[in-house]
Amino acid sequence: MVLSSYFEVVVAAVIWGSAGVFVKYLDLPPATLSFFRLAVPTLILLAYFTVKGIRLFRGDNKMILLASLLNIAKTFLYFVGFTFTSIGNAVIVFFTWPIFAALLEVSFLKEKMTRKNMLLLAVAFFGIVLVYLNRKIRFSDSDFIGMAAMTLCALINAVSMVIFKKVSKKYSKYEMIFYQNVMGAAVFFPFIFINSPLPSFSQSMVAVFYSALVGLMGFVLYFSALKKIKVSTASFLTYFEPVSAILLGMVLFAEKMTWNMAAGGVLIVVSAVMLKAEETKGNKKLPMD
Repeated sequence: MVLSSYFEVVVAAVIWGSAGVFVKYLDLPPATLSFFRLAVPTLILLAYFTVKGIRLFRGDNKMILLASLLNIAKTFLYFVGFTFTSIGNAVIVFFTWPIFAALLEVSFLKEKMTRKNMLLLAVAFFGIVLVYLNRKIRFSDSDFIGMAAMTLCALINAVSMVIFKKVSKKYSKYEMIFYQNVMGAAVFFPFIFINSPLPSFSQSMVAVFYSALVGLMGFVLYFSALKKIKVSTASFLTYFEPVSAILLGMVLFAEKMTWNMAAGGVLIVVSAVMLKAEETKGNKKLPMD
């Protein structure tokens, strides 16, 4: 049972790591991709809540709706990142978000910063410097646009995670996924008709499949595993996501990994893993709703 739970988390991470492949394959405008990614999970969960008779938007939802607003910008920047730079570049830069989250938790949640964590943050920052090494700092450079978008995406994602952590006790995991997506689905809906070219039927079907796969199936597998294994173990296994994304980019799109991207990526991911280990130290299991 434990081995199968490990496998569930790894599969979830690989599913999440496939996002860049779908973005490159679909070749649709970022706003169009954002609509599919946010609308499909929203509609599926809305149907689920309707069948179960679960009432939404009860009580004070200001904080979680703020996180939903932030998710609009995050999702758009996420797709901009994959559109303008390689899958490897995008996913490595995106995984700076735990670093930003650690800093934000100190500022907003008043959590203590140990010397070990300060050292890890310094190592991660050096990794970021390496990743950007030899990049042309100008907006005419597509790699710079993509990586800058992913850096902002990582920062916004960190802010969202801090908010979700603060309000998580008030909502079930499925409600949190719904609220995370619902406002973005409404905001990006007009872009289906505004953007050119309009998605073809086949593109729409692939986009729906991608959104259901990444937006729901990945989370279902992850939450299923959390019933049987420690949160800390699951968190470490999710770092198969950047590894799988980089490998998929190399195999399917012949992307190359430069020495500074590899070195910076290792520093960022290792620092993030160790920060996560410090955060989850002493945790046993995530309470299930």
